This record gives sequence, C-alpha cells and structure tokens, in this order.
Amino acid sequence: MAKASNIKTTTVAQRFRAFFITRDFIFHDGRDLKRFSVAGRTQALLAGVAGITVVFSAYGVAQAAVGAIAISGVTTTPASPEAQVAQMREQVEKMQADVAAAKEAARLQAARVEQHQALISATLTGKGDRAVIEQPLPNASGRTSAVASEVLAPLKQVEARQVAMAGKARAAGEARYNQTAGELRRLGLSPERYVKMPAMGGPYEPIDNDGASGSDASAEAADAQFRALFVTWKKLDMLEQTVISVPSMQPVDKVTFTSHYGVRSDPFRGTAAMHAGVDIPGALGTPIYATADGVVSHAGRQGGYGNLVQINHGRGIETRYGHLSKILVDDNTRVKRGQLIGLMGSTGRSTGSHLHYEVRVDGKAVNPIPFLQTGEYLVAVQDRVQGGVGGPAKNK
Repeated sequence: MAKASNIKTTTVAQRFRAFFITRDFIFHDGRDLKRFSVAGRTQALLAGVAGITVVFSAYGVAQAAVGAIAISGVTTTPASPEAQVAQMREQVEKMQADVAAAKEAARLQAARVEQHQALISATLTGKGDRAVIEQPLPNASGRTSAVASEVLAPLKQVEARQVAMAGKARAAGEARYNQTAGELRRLGLSPERYVKMPAMGGPYEPIDNDGASGSDASAEAADAQFRALFVTWKKLDMLEQTVISVPSMQPVDKVTFTSHYGVRSDPFRGTAAMHAGVDIPGALGTPIYATADGVVSHAGRQGGYGNLVQINHGRGIETRYGHLSKILVDDNTRVKRGQLIGLMGSTGRSTGSHLHYEVRVDGKAVNPIPFLQTGEYLVAVQDRVQGGVGGPAKNK
C-alpha cells in the first residue's frame, strides 16, 4: 500500500515539474528581437499567488451572499404558524393605525381650510358663518406617516393659496374698517367705544426657528397670517354690528323741517328754549317707521310728547317719535329697521300734525340731521348685515 502511494506521489510531482518548465519568450520591441526566459519555479510561484487570490475573492463573494440572504430572511428559521399570524396581525394593526391617523389629520386639515375660507370670505364680503369662524379647532396630532403625507398634500396646497389671499383680505378688511369708523365719527360716535378686543400682554420672548423644519416654519407663518386676519375681521364685525344700531333711514316718506335741533323760540311761550329733536310736518295719519333695529322701551302717553314710541337700539343709542295719532307697537317688542310703528298726529304739546323725532346717545339728545343724511355707505352695511328691510325710500 505504501509503495503504491509513493509511486502516485512521484507521478504527480513529475507532472508538476513537467508543466512548470523553463520557457523562452521572444517579442519584437519595434527595432530588435528580444528574448527572455521564465524559470519553472517562478511560474509555480506566480501560479500559487494567483490561486490564493482567487480563493480569497471567492470567500468574499460567498460572505456577501450569505449576508444578503440573512437580511432577506430566507435563512431565518421558519416561525411557527402562531408566530406568523401574530406578526401579520401586528402589521395589519400598524397599517390600520396609519390609515386612522391619516383620516383624522385630513379631517382636521379640511376643517382648517374651511374655517380659513369662511374667514377670508367674511372679511371680503361681510357675510359669513360666525360659528364656523370662531369655532376652536383641536391641535393636529404629531404622528406622521407616508399615508398621511400623501392624503394631506392637496389640502396643504389649498392652504398655501389661502395664505396668499389672507394678506389681501386683511388689507381690504382694514380699509373697510377705516371707512366705517370714519362714518361713525362723522355722526359723533366713537368707534373705539364699540370695538372691544380681548386684553393681552406680557414680555416679548422671540422663539428660535433655526432648528425648525421648512414645513413647520411655513405652518407657523400661515397660522400667524390667519391670526392677524381674524383680528381684523373681529374688529370689523363688531363695528358693523354696531352700525345696525345706528339710525340711518327716514322715519317718514318725505322729510322736510319746520323746526331744527338746538335753541329756538318756543312756539307757545315765545322764549328761547332747547329743542331736543327735529319737527317733520305731514298729514294726519302719515306712516312712521323705525329708523333702526331695536326694542320698544316705551309705547304710550308721555307729557309734552303726547303719544310717544321710544326705541332702544343698543350701544347706548335710542330714538323717540312724538305726537303720534296712533301707536302700532307695544312695550318690550322687538322692531326692525323700516317697520311701521305708528301714525303721525298732533297729540301732546303740538300746534299741528307733525313728527317730533329725536336721537339720543347715552341718554343725551344729539342732532338727528346727520343720522338722516348718513348716505348710502352705512345703509349698504346695514343691508348686508341684516339682509335688507322695508320702510320709506330715502330722499336722493
């Protein structure tokens, strides 16, 4: 047996030496023929180095393949059916949670978009659902996912366009506020008295936005824009609600004056006396209309006024209609601007059929004529806020 093994080893060695023999190589370098030789031992050494390199390369490829297979889970030990079901249930629950979160985020974002649109519309047109605009909305959840981002993308685009419109709406609202405030000042009314904004204050502490993401910064800028627009709308809304209380139409179909507001010669005594209103003549039974919305605070006989209707319009403003031949409203009833409240007469301290008309602010009589000449602007505001009412046509 040993002899046979020795013979086989000798044969392999002879074949190895026969393969790696000294070899001669000839090549032409462009000018001369060159000849060099490579000994068999050198060839064997180079072959060995090449073989080792191939082995290490194959090992590296094999290790990479094993790692990829391990990551893919192919080589993972098969789990039990119960474990597989539990894993699938966990994945389904996560997907359901992502979908539910996306739906809630979409609902809140849609509510924000609706509220912003109502605010823009109300500021521009004076019409809007106050309940929608003032409804507090809960903060959006901080949970995000690819599903939520995809669902919210269109709504975010709409909100971005709304932000651009909010600036224009705010400028238009400020312009309307200034015009309305100017009209009230012309009547001797202080707009600041009727516009009461919530008291706020505290030291200024700026926040650091350096670490905020682009989306967070844009969301904060959008919120600031709409908060500013809300303040403008709130001021304008309070002022326009005040305008409802302002007498702004004629109490009779045709207005002329036999006596003005201020000091005059008393028609009965002939001495100087204060006249708290204006006297508007007309035929007995001429219709008399309320000049603003309000509540009848008195409907009956009262001294020199004769038959008197007194209407409280709120905001400290009231009107009085004296010398009526007939009263058509009762105490504590609500009346609308343009509503028929009585008929002209000559009851009380009167020399003939006429209407004694007064406007009072905080109980003090003021000149009614500016209120009879308010022009189209305040009337248009009242029509927009109230939706239009009846009454006599205003003289042109």
